[in-house]
Amino acid sequence: MKNSFLHFIIVVLFFTNQSYSNNNTFLIDPPTTITAEGDAVYCPQSYVKIAQNVVITHDPSYTSTDAIYVQISSGYVNGQDLLELNNLFASTHPLITSYFNASEGKLKLFSPTGSLISYDDFVEAIEAVEFYNSSPSPSGTRSFSISIGIGNLSYLPRNGHYYEYVPALGIKWTEARDAAALRTYYGLQGYLATLTAKDEAQLAGAQAPGTGWIGGSDAETEGLWKWVTGPEAGTIFWRGKSNGTTTAPFNFANWHAPNEPNDSGNNEDYAHITSPAIGNPGTWNDLPLAGNPITTANGNYYPRGYIVEYGGMPGDPVLQLSASTTITMTKITSTTPASRCQSGSLSLQATSLKGVVNWYDSPTAGTLLDTGNSFTTPILSSTTTYYAQAADCSSSRVAVTATINDIPTLSVPKTTIPLCETGTVTLNAITDLGIVNWYDQPNGGSIIATGNQFNTPLIKQNTSYYAEANNNGCISTTREIINIIVHPLPVVNDEEVVLCQGSSSELDTGLSGMRYLWSTGENTQKITITTPGTYTVTVTNENNCSSTKTIIVTEHLLPEIDYIEVKEASVVIFPKQTHAYFEYAIDEGNFQTSNAFFDIPSGLHTAYIRDITACGQDSKEFIVLIPPKFFTPNNDSYNDRWEINGLIYYPKASVHIFDRYGKLISILHAQNLSWDGTYHQTMLPADDYWYVMKIDENSPEIRGHFSLKR
Repeated sequence: MKNSFLHFIIVVLFFTNQSYSNNNTFLIDPPTTITAEGDAVYCPQSYVKIAQNVVITHDPSYTSTDAIYVQISSGYVNGQDLLELNNLFASTHPLITSYFNASEGKLKLFSPTGSLISYDDFVEAIEAVEFYNSSPSPSGTRSFSISIGIGNLSYLPRNGHYYEYVPALGIKWTEARDAAALRTYYGLQGYLATLTAKDEAQLAGAQAPGTGWIGGSDAETEGLWKWVTGPEAGTIFWRGKSNGTTTAPFNFANWHAPNEPNDSGNNEDYAHITSPAIGNPGTWNDLPLAGNPITTANGNYYPRGYIVEYGGMPGDPVLQLSASTTITMTKITSTTPASRCQSGSLSLQATSLKGVVNWYDSPTAGTLLDTGNSFTTPILSSTTTYYAQAADCSSSRVAVTATINDIPTLSVPKTTIPLCETGTVTLNAITDLGIVNWYDQPNGGSIIATGNQFNTPLIKQNTSYYAEANNNGCISTTREIINIIVHPLPVVNDEEVVLCQGSSSELDTGLSGMRYLWSTGENTQKITITTPGTYTVTVTNENNCSSTKTIIVTEHLLPEIDYIEVKEASVVIFPKQTHAYFEYAIDEGNFQTSNAFFDIPSGLHTAYIRDITACGQDSKEFIVLIPPKFFTPNNDSYNDRWEINGLIYYPKASVHIFDRYGKLISILHAQNLSWDGTYHQTMLPADDYWYVMKIDENSPEIRGHFSLKR
């Protein structure tokens, strides 16, 4: 193809002017050499010639040969890769035809009549061989080798070794080892193949024309697999059975997973390339010395031959028999777009797997703008897409964008936001492009939030935040500040107020010069209420900060005495209704919460009940009658008469006094309130005396005694 980048060095195997000796040694007199150039770039689903400037040198006496073999020696993908003569050559050279063996990746050039073909014609045919891959996105590199004459050998350019499959039905491993050692190729010593890398295993196994023995064995130590032939003889490459591991220096094995090697029957000590019918062509299994004894010649585990490798042995001659050509599946492997703020030029980057990078202004066709990994655009005022292409592969174009970003503008609806005491605030900012980033400082710092809205954390003092617009790295000219000013709340205190029964009370917010809203609907500082309940008032100051005060109004009933119970010196005041907010007192004594009093002296007294919050007071008189326990009528002016204080308030009362013998001594009543200790003006002796007291006709008698002391 005229658009392909060709710079090849072809790998060539030549086998002309040769004959065999009786010991399977190839002879050549004199040697034929071939050279070629080829290092092409492959574009998807195109046809690319593998070689150019092919030169074959030979003995003038021998100017022709029967066949040429061109093989994909590494990187071969069966089912995708193809070698063939181009259509023009095939139509104009009917004496040369071709056959592509897909299993081996090998193209044979030969005469359809079996005649010999001149080297000059074969040179032209080799230069007409084209490579094709059917995948829309192929990958990797392909190496090619060329053989002249003998077609059952393959050449691996990487290590310069040759590989030959030798059919030998039923041959034992030891027989194959010995037979391989007897074979030579142009002076190179043969040996049972040692496959130490993936490409080698592919070429000598999967692409070989048959399966057979290779030079690996664990016969010496079970589970310790070694290469026992060739230059690698004695090198361990595997330890264990199917779950074993590879070892240095090659760290490679190609056992048929997941079951090989398995040492089935405890005698499988020799490595063998598996039959394609097993699956995964080219993989290995372990077999007994003669193969599986229970299989027939048609079985999958019956030996059919062996693989001979040439190259790398001590004393091997240095041959100039071959060269190699390659084709690399090129593509754009990486791109680096660029962007800038406002108009200007940008530098775009791209790399390709192989070949130069071409820059275009269109995904197809278009104008070639520049060549190289880097492309500097002209001055751009808007985003523009360019296309990087690997070499001349138009199908590999990849878009690379030069982005022009405008500088955004930013506005904030409110630059000052009041806040009452503590709380969170939702800040707003608007940009025409990109996103809004929020900061807590006017320059630098870290982004604390992103988006047109920002919900602040709890704020307790004056705070400032800053908004900045970012349009793909293009920043608004300044950061917009939003100040949050914290104002105090009106200071209110909840109250409990007592409403006296049947009266009214004034409720007061306690703050002047503000706005008010009571739960009653009133809007004054003070209101008057006449019913108990819970009242609230919202007080709002000049900064529109509000506090709510709650006033609980409790009604107190008016205190009222129902009756007074007197038992000797104990007195209990009973109200008509009992409440915790009542307190009690007798005469001028202190008020107390208890309604019971003790040790009250005989006489006329006044009982009091009042509300602790001054919601009224009630009083009632009562009399305590306590007969004295003794008296001393000795004219010392102290306790000279026996008298019951308070008796004067009971006009119907009477007290009869008797001596110990029951003799009536004196009668006390409202007109005679005391006894002086005499009987008919005669002083009575010191002794105990008895009394019977009756308050009125309906009251019970009260009996007792007292002492007269001299």
